[in-house]
Amino acid sequence: MTEYIKPYSEEHHQLVTWRRDLHAHPETAYEEFRTSDIIAEKLTALGLDVYRGLGKTGIVATLHGRLGDGKTIGLRADMDALNLDEQNTFAHCSKHQGKMHACGHDGHTTMLLGAAVVLAENPDFKGTVHFIFQPAEENEAGARSMIEDGLFEKFPMSEVYGLHNWPGLPAGQAGVHEGAVMAAFDTFDITIKGIGGHGAMPDKTADPIYTATQVVSALQGIISRNLDPQKSGVISVTQINGGYTYNVIPEEVTLKGTTRSFSPDVRDLIESRMKDVVTGIAAAQGCQAEILYSRRYPATINTVEAAKKCYAVLEKMPEIEQVHLNPPASMGGEDFAFMLEKCPGAYIWLGNGSQVHSHDLHSANYDFNDDVLPIGANFWIRMVEQLLSE
Repeated sequence: MTEYIKPYSEEHHQLVTWRRDLHAHPETAYEEFRTSDIIAEKLTALGLDVYRGLGKTGIVATLHGRLGDGKTIGLRADMDALNLDEQNTFAHCSKHQGKMHACGHDGHTTMLLGAAVVLAENPDFKGTVHFIFQPAEENEAGARSMIEDGLFEKFPMSEVYGLHNWPGLPAGQAGVHEGAVMAAFDTFDITIKGIGGHGAMPDKTADPIYTATQVVSALQGIISRNLDPQKSGVISVTQINGGYTYNVIPEEVTLKGTTRSFSPDVRDLIESRMKDVVTGIAAAQGCQAEILYSRRYPATINTVEAAKKCYAVLEKMPEIEQVHLNPPASMGGEDFAFMLEKCPGAYIWLGNGSQVHSHDLHSANYDFNDDVLPIGANFWIRMVEQLLSE
């Protein structure tokens, strides 16, 4: 019979030690060498088949149940940190200046590793589990890289699952979506070229700064006037660069930013209208404009049946006090979306909030709530028991 990880037990203490070690040694996209070495060493010691190198630093470890043949599922955790200066002062804060685990991937890795330990000791299920440790979730599409390197060809699976800690939910709660979870994440780079000149003689120029201000304002009109009010979308200009002194109108201004959407038709609309608006306004002001629109991550869309399986498992867990079904989706992006485009599955939110752990994701003061480690590990264990006993 499977033994679950109890709060404040020796096993929980071990998870905390692992998690805090990972937090102290953050590694960013495709540089998770120490992290992947630690994971591979522990999984190999458990007797799992460990495959390395998918997506450069990614790992897939395979465990076969001892009750015979059955279906194959994948469980995924991300490993990478962010380029951010940590402001915490506790003993396990980042030892690498400018890099920080500010999104809880140290906790995600630890929870999946903890589940692998328990399941390897008690493989009382039919079928196969692939433990997927993915690099480069933050902006660099590590999931896509693993897929391009043959993830689903080398390791066929019928379903794949992921989770993310969610500070907006108290520890002991979870969120499950029967559809959209996270938005598509795209970026844009706009270059407006005009005719520079003296700041006192704007009539002799084609002012790219004035043009840029009109572009920023007009982009918001796409959301308010072109988008169906019952659908969601975001356009945010996050960088404006141009000019170099008080009395000179520059020749060039650049704008950069991000867009978010949930449905392909909204994504197409935003891209198309942005190009029309930017070039049209620039032309009206005697300027030229170029826009590079880059599609980064698709929307994270759960398979309904897979989401229902997650909900059923969470509802029966004694550690979970409440499961929120279909809470409002997030405009944040998540590259697990690439896996869900290729394979049925689901991605859940696991409550990580408390009075002490109140900082949001990507905050320089964020730290993963170690009280949640057994909950996440036990969720993975119970998912395997449930899905591979069907």
